[in-house]
Amino acid sequence: MHYPSPPSLPEAVRAPPGHPWVLLWYERAALLVAGGVLVTLLGIAAWLEPSPLGLGTHQQLGLPPCTMRFLFHIRCPSCGMTTSWAHLMEGNLLGSLKANAGGTLLGLTALLSGPWLVASGLRGRWLWGPPHELAVLAVAAAVVLVTLADWCLRLAMGW
Repeated sequence: MHYPSPPSLPEAVRAPPGHPWVLLWYERAALLVAGGVLVTLLGIAAWLEPSPLGLGTHQQLGLPPCTMRFLFHIRCPSCGMTTSWAHLMEGNLLGSLKANAGGTLLGLTALLSGPWLVASGLRGRWLWGPPHELAVLAVAAAVVLVTLADWCLRLAMGW
């Protein structure tokens, strides 16, 4: 039996096999896992109630208090990140920034990249093109630098 061919895409839209936009099965799986993890973390953050203290929200998940605060009585660089994500998922950008500015940047990155990774993995080709290595490096460096700057400012100001 002969089945009709699916309608073809215009040449400008179609990516030939071996094109960098076309993903192999294991690349698709990796994107689905990575994107799924980010989307799941965002969902968990949406479910949590942000701590009014600006940190400690992670304890709602049964996790212990911050070891650095327990041992040295100071915040660690990631203190407040879960609270930051919880505020962000409520749409409270100012509360998110107050909890941890690096967490806000990381959460916004997850909000953008999680669904994009899942959609690209499901499609089998990059949605809007593959990520540029320098862009990925710049975002990662920005998250680290903002997190460390936020931490140093909190230590210096005694917050």
